[in-house]
Amino acid sequence: MLINTRSYARAGLIGNPSDGYFGKTISFTFENFFAEVTLYETPELGFIPADVDDATFASIDDLLREIHLFSYYGGIRLLKATTKVFVEYCRSHGIILPSRNFTVRYKSDIPRLVGLSGSSAICTAMLKALCTFYEVTLPKEIMPTLCLNAEKIELGLQCGLQDRVIQIYNGLVFMDFEKSLVESTGHGRYVEMDPRLLPNLYIAYDPRRAEVSGVYHQKLRVLFEEKKPDIMAAMGEFADLAQRSYDALTTGHPERLPALMNANFDLRDRIFNVAEANRRMVHTARSTGCSAKFAGSGGAIVGTYDDEPQFNRLTQALAGIQCTTVKPLIKTKARL
Repeated sequence: MLINTRSYARAGLIGNPSDGYFGKTISFTFENFFAEVTLYETPELGFIPADVDDATFASIDDLLREIHLFSYYGGIRLLKATTKVFVEYCRSHGIILPSRNFTVRYKSDIPRLVGLSGSSAICTAMLKALCTFYEVTLPKEIMPTLCLNAEKIELGLQCGLQDRVIQIYNGLVFMDFEKSLVESTGHGRYVEMDPRLLPNLYIAYDPRRAEVSGVYHQKLRVLFEEKKPDIMAAMGEFADLAQRSYDALTTGHPERLPALMNANFDLRDRIFNVAEANRRMVHTARSTGCSAKFAGSGGAIVGTYDDEPQFNRLTQALAGIQCTTVKPLIKTKARL
């Protein structure tokens, strides 16, 4: 039995970073980049290293940078943590797993650490592979929570549900993380949307901006738990932007989305003092008339454009600051 599963890169369209703070977001997956897990039955349990698990380096500086970005365990820790959470969930819910072992390997071409959810893609692809291998059907709304637990509880990473939700559901999804619902059920309300409702979108990223998103999220978590008034108010505003965007798209007014996306970034910049290199990406894109905001925690942006001439101007402007621009191929159907 040879199992191949994929999870795709994601972009936070609107509302982020409120997903970890009982807010609302809209996100989408796109097929341009993906993480793939290959799993097959073997006598013993095995995890095969990938490129981010390298133990050979060009210099001591390369070693230090690798540890800073990927910790000491690269991507294998994500596979192990997801396996642990999956098995413990099954045992606690009376699900008997077949007595067989596997070997698993993974690969990913999702640009690293620029806010396109490469780590959660490995986790979600692994969870889908485990479900197939052990012939287990889990509630769809619970699967993102299990992946979150693998990263947040098992590995101590700061993250929210949004990335795992969209990589399990795929396509375009509106997410409402209303506090009482999340605390009582462990998941939010997830509404699948038709990607054809969207205006023209682009993704741009700068691989030189690679950094650990958990550092940003850790600082944000501290401020939120201290109940800083401006942070609490901002989370409400982010959620409102997501709700207004959902309303605009579902009532046939995609032309309202660009201004809402711009407002999302402007709010973030006022509250969190965005790094100048990241701010430059947004302002460069906007100089061509396009809208722009962070796709995640920094290093990649998402926005709208009107037509091909404007997209060409956008691509050229962003290339001038060493950014790569792509048109996202939005995932519309779930696929293991």
